[in-house]
Amino acid sequence: MKGGERVGLNIIRGAILLIGLVFGYFWGKNIQISGFAGIVIGLSMGLGMILIERKLHKVNWQALVGGFFGFILGLITANLMTYSIFHLTSDTTILSMSFRLFINALFGYLGLVVGGKKAEEIELSKIKLLFTKEGSNENVKILDTSVIIDGRIADICETGFVEGKLIIPQFILRELQHIADSSDSIKRNRGRRGLDILNKIQRNAELNIEIIEQDFPKIKEVDGKLVVLAKLIGGKILTNDYNLNKIAELQGVSVLNINQLANAVKPVVLPGEVMTVRILREGKEYAQGVAYLDDGTMVVVDNAKRYIGLDVEVAVTSVLQTTAGRMIFTKLKEDIEHNETIN
Repeated sequence: MKGGERVGLNIIRGAILLIGLVFGYFWGKNIQISGFAGIVIGLSMGLGMILIERKLHKVNWQALVGGFFGFILGLITANLMTYSIFHLTSDTTILSMSFRLFINALFGYLGLVVGGKKAEEIELSKIKLLFTKEGSNENVKILDTSVIIDGRIADICETGFVEGKLIIPQFILRELQHIADSSDSIKRNRGRRGLDILNKIQRNAELNIEIIEQDFPKIKEVDGKLVVLAKLIGGKILTNDYNLNKIAELQGVSVLNINQLANAVKPVVLPGEVMTVRILREGKEYAQGVAYLDDGTMVVVDNAKRYIGLDVEVAVTSVLQTTAGRMIFTKLKEDIEHNETIN
């Protein structure tokens, strides 16, 4: 809750106490008890209202609504049972009335408890049915925050490679909004970029996009919510997050990692191949230079420190594939030719 909202809420609570105090004083005078007793009663009522208001912020509304409908269903069931038992006899004795009251209380309580506990599962089952209709082979994919901010998913969608329904959970939108409102300028820019990417994706008429409201209040981490949702609807998670990737795979959830896709479609580079690169900085080893391909692949060039800022021809000696990506090791073409001449 923001500071302004908190101050406004405290003012309202203070006003409730003041109204309770004034009401209690005049009400006490009206029923001929002391003004002090009326004030105490009024303040107690005001404090009770504030306590209820504070508790309502923590209430699981889904469970509350489920409990209410369960209670009503329990009462209906109880009355149908007692009606069928006592209708023919028209028994109105105290014993029969007590039995009816007991049955109503029992079934009402059972409905309240079961409805409250099962409300979330009932709601989730509806969502699952939405995605698993008979005859529907739709491939559902859930977007996470990292893949939205990254932005490449929008370009991939435009190529037509992404099929099926794209799901954007409401809790992902809230996280993006939270990042966009951050006081840190870098985070704020990342959040706003993510929102812009979402708008771009939604404008693509060929995509089937759905924003769902389903949340999991008992799960605090967004990654955990994504995994549970994916298991529930049988969907795949689209992400760039390495940790989420591993957590999801451990729990049997399919993951589509954009970084892995990018590595898979990079042009194949073979030892001996010649290319032209620009040396941008020195490497970790003595006299090494470092360059980058257009796709971001790092190229390490032996004995190229003296060529920083210049374009040079290099020959590939080896390629190293790591979890972070691909590294290409090369030597200057002129050095190779010089060595061949000497030999």
